[in-house]
Amino acid sequence: QVQLVESGGGLVQAGGSLRLSCAASGRTLSMLDMGWFRQAPGKQREFVAGIRGSGSRIYVVDSVKGRFTISRDNAKSTVYLQMNSLKSEDTAVYYCAAGPMGVPGSRSWAYDYWGQGTQVTVSS
Repeated sequence: QVQLVESGGGLVQAGGSLRLSCAASGRTLSMLDMGWFRQAPGKQREFVAGIRGSGSRIYVVDSVKGRFTISRDNAKSTVYLQMNSLKSEDTAVYYCAAGPMGVPGSRSWAYDYWGQGTQVTVSS
């Protein structure tokens, strides 16, 4: 069993930055692919970014390319999502997810474990 705890959300003005963290426990992080998803009110959950267990491959959705960066520190069992140049449309609950190495990518159904989510609100 893997436990995921997100932190770092909050209220920020448009153009600002936030860094989300996802602390994992219960399994060696390097054995897991990790992803960030978000869900805005009234919308379906969508993929934001993913990273392979080794960090060798990264996936980022087009809408956040150049603004968001996913990274991981396996020694600290933590995955990060650095969000810069935030826009009002980035407002959502952000979820961290973990899945078997080499499988998930952007596919939410392929992730086995999910955090409770952290709210990001961008004011314009």
